[in-house]
Amino acid sequence: MKTYMANSQTVERKWYVVDAAGVPLGRLASRVAAILRGKNKPTYTPNVDTGDFVIVINSDKALLTGKKLENKFYRYHTGYIGGLKEISYGKIMSEKSDLAVYEAVKGMLPKNSLGRQMIKKLRVFKGAEHNHQAQKPEVLKLF
Repeated sequence: MKTYMANSQTVERKWYVVDAAGVPLGRLASRVAAILRGKNKPTYTPNVDTGDFVIVINSDKALLTGKKLENKFYRYHTGYIGGLKEISYGKIMSEKSDLAVYEAVKGMLPKNSLGRQMIKKLRVFKGAEHNHQAQKPEVLKLF
């Protein structure tokens, strides 16, 4: 029996909508990352981007368990000397919750050119509205 190897020309991509309301951030990110990689398909090939497009709505209603709102920090560097910045996840979730979901999913993808290609298929919105109705996305129930 021959092994099936997908290539980028034969991949069929779907659009999915995921509601983040009431879902822990890490569990949401791991499920979305698996869909972006294509692990939910029988044609999954590790070295080819076979994943689907994912729209995450209600990112402001995603949950962080325990004391992560106070004790967990989003860190980034400005590029200048001494430019390490820290923002607590409490502030991030109240002001830029779409960034928190985006970074959580990005951290669960491969750290190479394939992962950078996969993260481009993720769209995150704070509210319940999104501007991708023309793609006719399917509602995906994660939990």
